[in-house]
Amino acid sequence: MKRLAFAALALGLSLGVVMAQEHEGAKADSEERLEIWKWANFAILAGGLGFLIAKKGGPFFAARSAEIRKGITDAEALRKDADARAAEVDRRLANLEADVKQMRSTVLAEQAAAAERLRQETAAELARIQEHAGREIDSAAKAARVELKRYAARLAIDLAEQKIRARMNTESQGVLVDDFVRSLDRHA
Repeated sequence: MKRLAFAALALGLSLGVVMAQEHEGAKADSEERLEIWKWANFAILAGGLGFLIAKKGGPFFAARSAEIRKGITDAEALRKDADARAAEVDRRLANLEADVKQMRSTVLAEQAAAAERLRQETAAELARIQEHAGREIDSAAKAARVELKRYAARLAIDLAEQKIRARMNTESQGVLVDDFVRSLDRHA
């Protein structure tokens, strides 16, 4: 590339020189000379641009080409990843209805088990309450029987006391006191 740029620069300069020599001997008007210098300037500019393109363009375009290739490779990898994710999402969506049915059946089974457990706990609690109430009733009945026996005993004692008082007179009291004193003498 450098050689091509130098060749273009040399060609431009030689054209400028050749044209200047041709027109030296002849009468040339100023427009022709201006035209020659324009071509010479163009040749110099073209040669300079060719040189810059040859020097900087190759590495720039090679780097740019590598960058584009890398971008394409990365994009291809991203596309494959996106396709894989899309396939996974499609697979999950296809299984979604089955998963929902399975979840529903699991939830229904759990609800049935919870209801059964609650029914059993309620029955056990009811049985415990009934047993406790039965014990309390038995205890209250027993306490009432004891109280009734005490009341009956008090009534019997009161009745016996009334009968004894009714039968007791001074003669009976004397006999009882004498019997008590004799029993004390015997033991002493």
